[in-house]
Amino acid sequence: MAKRPTEEAVTPSSGNVFADLELDNPEELLAKARLVHAISEAVEAQNLTQMEIAKLLGIPQPKVSLLLRGYVSGFSSDRLMQLLTKLDQDVEIIIRPRPAGENRPAHVSVAIAHGL
Repeated sequence: MAKRPTEEAVTPSSGNVFADLELDNPEELLAKARLVHAISEAVEAQNLTQMEIAKLLGIPQPKVSLLLRGYVSGFSSDRLMQLLTKLDQDVEIIIRPRPAGENRPAHVSVAIAHGL
């Protein structure tokens, strides 16, 4: 007789994997991850080599490689936004009050418009 697989507890995601992993500054990490995703999509759309991208962005090719693999150490959110503009992407920052009816702290988020 075959053994039944054991049931594992499943915890629903909060929508932020960095918060789920209880890392420090999860909103900043998620924002940076989304910025890097946008960089990756913009780079892919331009169909350039990593050397060409490095020259365009003004960073060494090994940093391009690390960045495209998701390593954001050494890159501030501001720097990532600057790289996006060098890739011909508009970056908008919108600041608004937290809705009064929501019982949560104010937060930072990054949204990517379709069509990158």
